[in-house]
Amino acid sequence: MIALLQRVSEAQVRIAGETVGSIGRGLMVLVGVRRGDDRAAAERLAERLLAYRVFPDEAGRMNRSVREVQGGILVVPQFTLAADTKSGTRAGFSTAAEPELARSLFEHFRECLERAYAPVSAGVFGADMQVSLINDGPVTFWLEAP
Repeated sequence: MIALLQRVSEAQVRIAGETVGSIGRGLMVLVGVRRGDDRAAAERLAERLLAYRVFPDEAGRMNRSVREVQGGILVVPQFTLAADTKSGTRAGFSTAAEPELARSLFEHFRECLERAYAPVSAGVFGADMQVSLINDGPVTFWLEAP
């Protein structure tokens, strides 16, 4: 599984003009599911995300996790992260998981986060979403869980 995480001052997801998820300071996380991913990968990615140090300490170094700063987490399913972009001028999606498996693993990932931490907010799998955020830094990282 893949997570593109961004440290944010605020972020929200809207569907058809209605806010379905929002956070203040924290992490906005785009999540992609690839072929071969499984529940163990979702669990490992959730663990890594909660422990990943992206927030500044007193010295200004990125030494604090979202848990340590009590920030929010907004997870958004995004199958395009799993695209094959190695050649050509159009992405291929043969590397992305089948929709039902991807939905199941995204939901499992979200549930793992919710069991371990709050607040967690989420977008809706398969929906046409509008995502807005204020990237703090900017700070953006790509996390993977095999």
